[in-house]
Amino acid sequence: MSADFGHNDSAASIASHACAMRANLRPSMSSQPEPTIDRRQVLAGSLAGASALALGCKSPSSSTPAAPAALLAMTTQAAPFALPALPYADTALEPVMSAKTFSFHYAKHHKAYVDNLNNLVKDNAELASMSLEALVKKMAGDSTKAGVFNNAAQVWNHTFFWHSMRPGGGGAPKGRMLEKINASFGDYEKFKTAFSDAAKTQFGSGWAWLVEDGGKLAVHKTGNAETPMTAGKKCLLTLDVWEHAYYLDFQNRRPDYITAFLDKLVNWEFAEKNLG
Repeated sequence: MSADFGHNDSAASIASHACAMRANLRPSMSSQPEPTIDRRQVLAGSLAGASALALGCKSPSSSTPAAPAALLAMTTQAAPFALPALPYADTALEPVMSAKTFSFHYAKHHKAYVDNLNNLVKDNAELASMSLEALVKKMAGDSTKAGVFNNAAQVWNHTFFWHSMRPGGGGAPKGRMLEKINASFGDYEKFKTAFSDAAKTQFGSGWAWLVEDGGKLAVHKTGNAETPMTAGKKCLLTLDVWEHAYYLDFQNRRPDYITAFLDKLVNWEFAEKNLG
């Protein structure tokens, strides 16, 4: 398993959370070959309820990073895939990341990748039977299945990204994570510089990652939908540097967005769980 998203709730709690998700999820965009922002909105309440029930996700009003069964979706659940609930309310990261950003980035872009992926695998029994994580690994490098890889990887990457942040996060880690960072980078400030440089210098769209590789931590950057998971690295946390991730809140100021992520949002508890 590549990521730890916590533990499942009781059946009664899941039902309650599904209702909360149906009430809170914003309209989302109809499926397109590549997500774009437009004025069309499709009600997503029924999908949200099904997602919450199928994935066992906690209510997005919770301020505690949880959304447990996103792990199940990534490692075991086959098609049709569902949009996992956010691990917090869409207002929980304000003022750093606004609810308006989530209304586009999560409810439109992320959902469009889910819809596109379901459409791409629905007529292929082999692909439809595979888990999200298995699809990402199998399709990597196969140019004839680039659409499947891109959409599957973007569903995985975005779910991982939401969990890489938490309300009241940011700053230097403690305990085991700090020890690993000091051993791998020298100290936290050196890590921060390395991660910031990777995120700043990723040309165009992509991701900055903290990974474990051969027992040591390392920073990687990937373009478009690529993920270090396909190269055998253990992903610990990520930052989305696609422009739609930050433009509504930071406009063209990507460096400010990166600093805000590290100082105010990064979820070190999640990263430590992923160490195993």
